[in-house]
Amino acid sequence: MTFNIQKKTEIYRGRIFTVLVEEVLLPNGVVKNREVIRHPGAAAMVPVLDDGRIALIRQFRHAVGNFVWEIPAGTLEKGESPDQCAHRELVEEIGYRADRLEKLAEILPAPGYTDEHIHIFLATGLTPTGQALDEDEVLEVRPTTFDAAIDMIMRGEIQDAKTIAGLMLAHRRH
Repeated sequence: MTFNIQKKTEIYRGRIFTVLVEEVLLPNGVVKNREVIRHPGAAAMVPVLDDGRIALIRQFRHAVGNFVWEIPAGTLEKGESPDQCAHRELVEEIGYRADRLEKLAEILPAPGYTDEHIHIFLATGLTPTGQALDEDEVLEVRPTTFDAAIDMIMRGEIQDAKTIAGLMLAHRRH
C-alpha cells in the first residue's frame, strides 16, 4: 500500500520535533489532512545491573505534570545511530557504561500522529561512570527486580509505553 503527500504545511519546528499538516491521498483514493509530528527517533534501554536488578528512573515529565517511572531513554541526535544514543543516554541518565547492548525491538509509540521509532535495547555488563544529567533532567535512579517492576506495571504505577514494552521484552529474554 502506498500513499501520496499532496501538500505539506509546517506548523511548528522545535528543538526535538516538527509539526506538519499534510494533505494525503490515502490508499483508498480519499484525500485527507493529517496532523503529523516528525520525530528523529529515540533509544531506550533496560539496564541490568550485575546483581540482576534493573535500573529504573523516576523522572519529572512536564507534559503529564508528574514524576513517571521509566527506563532510561533519549532522542537520537543528528547523525547518531540508535546504539550510540543508547550508550550516551545510559551514562547521562543512570551513570553507567554498557559493555553489551542487545536490540530487543523497535516500536512505534503513537503511529496515529507521529513517525517516531523507539529502539529498545537490553544493556548488560554495566560499569559505573557517574551521571551526566542535562540541566533540564530531574530524575532519580532506583534499582529494582524484574518481578517488582512487572508488579508496578500491573498496579498501574508504570504507565510509560516504552517502559512497559522494554520491561516485558527484557523479562522474557533475561
